[in-house]
Amino acid sequence: MNALDNLPVLVVGAGPTGLAAAAHLHERGLPYTVLEAGDTPGAAVRQWGHVRVFSPWRYNIDPAARRLLDEAGWVAPDPEALPTGAELATAYLQPLAELPQLKPHVRYGARVQAISRLGLDRLRSAGRDTTPFLVRLADGTELLARAVIDASGTWGTPNVLGASGLPARGEADVAAYLEHALPDVLGVDRDRFAGRHTLVVGAGHSAANTLLSLADLAAAEPDTEVTWAIRTATPARTYGGGDADALPARGALGSRLREHVDAGRIRLLTGFWVHALTPAGGRVKVVVRHADGGEESVLVDRVVAATGFRPDHSITSELRLDLDPVLGATRALAPLIDPNEHSCGTVPPHGVDELTHPESGYHAVGMKSYGRAPTFLMATGYEQVRSVVAALAGDWAAARDVQLDLPETGVCTSTAADSATSDSCCASAAEPEPAGRGLATGVTGGLLSLVAVDSASAGGCCAS
Repeated sequence: MNALDNLPVLVVGAGPTGLAAAAHLHERGLPYTVLEAGDTPGAAVRQWGHVRVFSPWRYNIDPAARRLLDEAGWVAPDPEALPTGAELATAYLQPLAELPQLKPHVRYGARVQAISRLGLDRLRSAGRDTTPFLVRLADGTELLARAVIDASGTWGTPNVLGASGLPARGEADVAAYLEHALPDVLGVDRDRFAGRHTLVVGAGHSAANTLLSLADLAAAEPDTEVTWAIRTATPARTYGGGDADALPARGALGSRLREHVDAGRIRLLTGFWVHALTPAGGRVKVVVRHADGGEESVLVDRVVAATGFRPDHSITSELRLDLDPVLGATRALAPLIDPNEHSCGTVPPHGVDELTHPESGYHAVGMKSYGRAPTFLMATGYEQVRSVVAALAGDWAAARDVQLDLPETGVCTSTAADSATSDSCCASAAEPEPAGRGLATGVTGGLLSLVAVDSASAGGCCAS
């Protein structure tokens, strides 16, 4: 027996993907510990708890987790109902984490600061694959592990507003006027937006969700103005597939947004690259620089940065990771999800083989596994962890039997060049997809759909 076999698998993050990993580890009889930086399961999910997702419950529950919950007498929600983030946390993640099979293995307030190998830095090779992982927490505690499943997500590392991947000039100076993605516009954050002019920057579903809430607020609160800014020449990608979408709520999202823009209730600015932000008498002056070098400005009260997220690989700086230089995903996965090639298309089901690094035993799963690719669905994360855990158990046949059945979007794949220059970029969406392919869509941390992570630079794509 390998000495590592007596050590637990450490799972970083108690969100949907992390807790799914725990359920699969339990079923496989592998020792494990889940490390959650927050005080509750699904801590990041609760931060956007007011948002109702457009993927129904049947896509949001991991099969292994469902088996454990059913054994405990859990009353499952309507499989076709659309939960909010808060309902996802309270009706699914909380009961799952409270199960006696999982609860003793979940540690809260345990923020991972660094992951390495015991006694070995990244340079040392001899005996590396048989040396335990060393996981250091923010409070100084150090834990040993046979393997690490990193489901920490990307919610805490949003993209900047600057179009070049760098903060716009003065971005830090106007932090008091900036909003993270998905503010609760109609709830606890209402007073920050009512009667004010808000600029939403971003072209994905979280931008769309915020814009729709602001439009509803503007109908009830006089002097509330809404401006939407995207870097591309067309909002077609955000509008999506409409009636052709297999998830009706997702299709309706784009259709409603288009109606508000066409009616003038939301002002749309295209080719909008944020260059500088300056405080201006209690407001923010946003300077835009266009590709031709020209500049203009808009004066607003609030700026919502719905520009997406990026992974934080700093905690693994002493591990040997083979990251794609563009996306920050593994090199095997990156070509399958690159938004330059698959801005609104599908991605083949993938598992342990596509998620493996030169550092044996370390796997990033969930939204973090996608690097900077903008879209992800929870079901994809669930299949990832099923495959990875099967491999850790030595069941390679199951690990490589990767299957995924996800709903079509009603939009098609396009190239970046097409997206930037044309409203109609693709062939008929009725063309059949290759067998075994599933949509890459969803949110941060391997979560959902309505709040799919935005890519402000991703190209548009046509509806069917």
